[in-house]
Amino acid sequence: IVVDGGAPIPVPSGVRRNERLPLLVMLHGCGQDAEALAASSRMNTIAARERFLVLYPEQDRLANMQGCWNWYDTRTGRAQAEANSISAAIEQVSRTQAADRSRVALAGISAGAGMAVLLATQHPERFRAVAMHSGIAPGVAHSSASAIKAMFGRSVTASPLPPVPPEVRLPALLVIHGAVDPVVAPGNGAEAAMRWGERVGARAGKPRRVQRGARYGATITDYRKSGRLIATHCAVDRLGHAWSGGAPGHPYSDP
Repeated sequence: IVVDGGAPIPVPSGVRRNERLPLLVMLHGCGQDAEALAASSRMNTIAARERFLVLYPEQDRLANMQGCWNWYDTRTGRAQAEANSISAAIEQVSRTQAADRSRVALAGISAGAGMAVLLATQHPERFRAVAMHSGIAPGVAHSSASAIKAMFGRSVTASPLPPVPPEVRLPALLVIHGAVDPVVAPGNGAEAAMRWGERVGARAGKPRRVQRGARYGATITDYRKSGRLIATHCAVDRLGHAWSGGAPGHPYSDP
């Protein structure tokens, strides 16, 4: 799949003529570009192993000098316009590559997380899953001022999220947030999972601790409705504003 503005990424080997693979759309954060996120997340290696396609849309620097997606600018319609551009890229890849339209997932870090959840909020029927890493809860910010308030953990007036039509299955949401994130206040992660679960009346289960070897420990809270997992909040100890388990030596990446 082609990295916008970068080099082409090879499709997993051995794709059969009529085979359709899942598609993961990766959205970078501020101060990053598509290739930087590919390198820090090592998602291409994972995709080759697990056999799925990856699309890395890239923000135009003329639209934002820091390379941030304008996910919060919903009042002017700029956020929706950028979301529509990403949707068009997904549609193009679905037509030209061996992508399965029924198995598309979104993942983003920081501003990319905000854009990922905006896309899934607007079109829940198009996506199977969403992953927010170090992002701000959906519906919380509508301008740069309210986005900055939310980043610092200050109270803002959140808008209700649109109801989910009964025939639509809300995509599962995974929220990953560093417990010591100095850029986006950790409370945003808990709020994101809670607000997503509220859309369908999901309730939070008992938080559980996970510790794997020398890795940072984490507190995980699941939100379920009628036994179905709707959202998961993963608060990672000692993690700042960086990709959890990322490649060493890269900005915004914590191995």
